[in-house]
Amino acid sequence: MRPALADGAYAEELYSGLIRLHILHHASEDGVFGLGMIEELGRHGYKLSPGTLYPLLHRLERKGLLRSRPETAAGRIRRVYRATAAGRKALQTAREKVRELFGELFEARPARRPAARRRAAA
Repeated sequence: MRPALADGAYAEELYSGLIRLHILHHASEDGVFGLGMIEELGRHGYKLSPGTLYPLLHRLERKGLLRSRPETAAGRIRRVYRATAAGRKALQTAREKVRELFGELFEARPARRPAARRRAAA
């Protein structure tokens, strides 16, 4: 069993879903390729190696959320990934969930104590 998150330990578990959403977002707007996606994610503070990103892209493709094909750009052949209809639908559903979570995390609301702490205080 892994210890609780502390000082960033296992934070990648929290970020992995965000990275997938980021990939789906860009792949739904335009095609993405590995190195370009690594650079884009890097601009947002995520540091991924090709050994992490490419298996992730392949899993998203196997799940039917992305499709890929080789394309030539500037004399180089790249595998370009685009969101499928299922990927765009999953992204839309995720946007609604993220919007709801964002509201809970950041919008001005009275502070609420977790239920366990409320019971203990009673």
